Amino acid sequence: MTKDQKNEVIEILKEKFNQYNNFYITDTESLSVEQVSSLRRSCFNKQVEMKVAKNTLIRKALESLDSEKYAGVFDSLNNVTALMFSENPKDPAVIISTFRKESNGDRPTLKAAFINGDIFVGDDALNALKNIKTKNELIGEVIGLLQSPAKRVIAALLNHAENGSSKTETEVVAAAVEVAAVEVAPEAPAAEAAAPEAAPEA
Repeated sequence: MTKDQKNEVIEILKEKFNQYNNFYITDTESLSVEQVSSLRRSCFNKQVEMKVAKNTLIRKALESLDSEKYAGVFDSLNNVTALMFSENPKDPAVIISTFRKESNGDRPTLKAAFINGDIFVGDDALNALKNIKTKNELIGEVIGLLQSPAKRVIAALLNHAENGSSKTETEVVAAAVEVAAVEVAPEAPAAEAAAPEAAPEA
């Protein structure tokens, strides 16, 4: 490989490292050409970009961007390296696990992963990465928690209206809010979760 060719590869890698906040450094040694092609197809289907490059060129690309930021992955640049770039932080982990299961092998192995600034080192981190929460999943959980109490309040009001309850609307709302508070914060003491009793009228 000429110097110009090396510089071209470094520039391509720099572009990918700038484009993605998540990338995996994997060891694909001992995989056949057919297996590597199959792995590439799996990545393509999940919109994960896979690139095989020399460790020295990968290191030069990272060092030219921010040597301190990526310092934790340098020790993982050894043997045969395939990089996996992904918008979704856990897709490469799922691809690796599924591929290994289907091929009854232990390759590719995870050497390191850079996930939104955090660095995971070693193949033992694969299970944790498979279960990592994406941004959209976390937002969905928060929305679900916020919606649930509101749904209970609305359901209580509708039930009160339909059944002609003798309770006042204020009492119905207070009871519904109490249930919602307990649901959102089940660890809170009952005395704190309960809604205060309405003050007697003068």
